[in-house]
Amino acid sequence: MSNVTSVTLPDIGDYKSVEVIEILASIGQSINKDDSLITIESEKASMDIPSPHDGTVVELRVSVGDEISEGSLILLLDSNQSVDNQNVEPNSKPKESVEQSKKSSLNKTIEVVNESNDVIKEFNEKASSQKDPIPTFSKPLVTQQNANIHSHASPAIRRFGRELGVELERITGTGRKGRILKSDVEQFVKKQLSKTPNGSIKKPDISAEKITVDFSQWGSIEIKPLSRIQKRSGPRLLNAWIGIPHVTNHEEVDITDLEDFRKTYDQEDGNKDFQITLLPFLMKAIAVALNAFPQFNSSLAANETDLILKKYINIGVAVDTQNGLIVPVIKDIDKKNVRNLAAEILELSAQARGGKIKLEDLQGGCFTISNLGGIGGRSFTPIVNPPEVAILGVSRAKIMPEWNGNEFKPRLMLPLDLSYDHRVIDGASAARFLAFLKKSLEDIRRLLL
Repeated sequence: MSNVTSVTLPDIGDYKSVEVIEILASIGQSINKDDSLITIESEKASMDIPSPHDGTVVELRVSVGDEISEGSLILLLDSNQSVDNQNVEPNSKPKESVEQSKKSSLNKTIEVVNESNDVIKEFNEKASSQKDPIPTFSKPLVTQQNANIHSHASPAIRRFGRELGVELERITGTGRKGRILKSDVEQFVKKQLSKTPNGSIKKPDISAEKITVDFSQWGSIEIKPLSRIQKRSGPRLLNAWIGIPHVTNHEEVDITDLEDFRKTYDQEDGNKDFQITLLPFLMKAIAVALNAFPQFNSSLAANETDLILKKYINIGVAVDTQNGLIVPVIKDIDKKNVRNLAAEILELSAQARGGKIKLEDLQGGCFTISNLGGIGGRSFTPIVNPPEVAILGVSRAKIMPEWNGNEFKPRLMLPLDLSYDHRVIDGASAARFLAFLKKSLEDIRRLLL
């Protein structure tokens, strides 16, 4: 007797939808609990969705390129069916149907992409022919009337909307079952542009800066596509750099005593497979600093006139993976000791590099650390990760001569770079924050107070 159950997408946190980028299961395949079924991708990372139990795949309900959300049906799983040729054969028709659906969806997507590119080209030509060019928007265009909470649109139309800075949730679709069409996006943009006073948009139009040079005229070249994470994070980083007035303060911290203590502790502990690095000490010091300077643990409200102060401390740590940077978030830093933080950092970093990290472990950050100390360099300017208002860059520590009042002594100096949103934090506050952090790291006894 068969026992067919539905496998749906589990909780994906704050994301409205994610894209299916790979199907890892097939009809008739025997699946064990925790085997990967599909790979999904958000703007921050890609990850596999595991099977909740054993069984045999009866029917697939998703295709590559689908936008799915929490509760979306992924596939049907028969937990009692044994897999042989006879059992697989009845499913051949649904499999064929799925393949036909994929081809049909792909053809439609290609058609809409081509149409979208034509529209973008038309907009650019109109903009260049006018005295006052058509502006682009760093913030989504909004209306004051009835926003669609669930917008239905193809991936190509969503891409088209992102390129024009349009929130599709604000558009009422005229297609079948309320689906948003290319013409709906065009009409919405035209309507918003007609309401925009000349000169009221100050953000630069960076579309003119796109490179169109034929580099092959000077020698051989190779075209290599960006990783999926780079494609998704790129627009976010660009918007952050343009939309946030960045300022970066630099400081050097004497960590000679801290490093001596860290090495002594590791030697006494004797566990060669688990050694505490500088990072958890840095996170504890930042947690104390965030309590002392609450504006650094805040976010600017949507109305840009209020400040949301957070009463919890979650810190993200940028991890370098083969697909790009991923930022796992360590929760409740102020409630954990250094050893526990070191273990959690090690675990989440391994999950991030292996593509197994959960969505909830990428959300809820209050402050971010970008640590390049293991690679090198003396300083850099990290980009603020919105909706956060500050980020700390860490470069490689170096032995430097420091004057102690009587003579120069060799000391291990750690460069720190604090980038912040100047709308929320002024230069004096940033200098005080770094000075406080410097004192805490130079004498870790302060962390006990």
